[in-house]
Amino acid sequence: MSAALAELLALAQLWLAAATAVFLRIGACFLVLPGLGEAMIPLRVKLGAALALTAIVTPAVAPSLPLMTGAMPPLRFFLTEAVAGLIIGLALRLTVHALQVAGTIAAQATSLSQIMGGASPDPQPAMGAILMLGGITLAVIAGLHVHLAEAMMRSYTVLPAGRWPAPHDIGGWGVQRVAASFGLSLSLAAPFLVASLLYNLALGVINKAMPQLMVAFVGAPAITWGGLFLLLLCAPVLLPVWLEAFRDALAAPMAVP
Repeated sequence: MSAALAELLALAQLWLAAATAVFLRIGACFLVLPGLGEAMIPLRVKLGAALALTAIVTPAVAPSLPLMTGAMPPLRFFLTEAVAGLIIGLALRLTVHALQVAGTIAAQATSLSQIMGGASPDPQPAMGAILMLGGITLAVIAGLHVHLAEAMMRSYTVLPAGRWPAPHDIGGWGVQRVAASFGLSLSLAAPFLVASLLYNLALGVINKAMPQLMVAFVGAPAITWGGLFLLLLCAPVLLPVWLEAFRDALAAPMAVP
């Protein structure tokens, strides 16, 4: 009986060490993860979600982890796994950041940048907050937790446990990810930029034709109404486009866009 208990205790220690190593990666990812990692989510909910995801991922990745001898992983895991989790979370956060930038560009183009600018925890225009909230909601409804578990399992093939990622590879990957994020932002905000260009051209022609007319009093309500109406028309088209980019980032967080 004592031999069986000793064997069971040793096996439990190995599983505890593996679960701790996986939790280090998932917990660091949750610091910057869209949706479940937002500042408005209570800390207990984040911790419970991270523990639940750890329980799902650990049995799948335990055979690929280095052999551990104690109840805790080696000391280097506390750094390497945290860095790996932050890298995965940043890949997804940059995709959400594209929605924020697109909303800011659209608000600036349609003169809506000052309307409800401080109503959200992050100082951003209301248009950006609406797009970001809609995008995160769409991602959660589309099964963010399932795709996140798959991404965590696949991440161990690209970022092995206990190994430092190559700095030059991470640097190049980060530059490409940021560039792709801003490119996606401009693509999403393109309808608002085109509408703003046409509006300003029409306003200039009217001002030339009728100098005595105060075009600012006519144009300001028109661009405000037009920006809100354009958001109503374009949001159902823009958010699915963003969701595809978000799914690509979830499927391959370390892939160069």
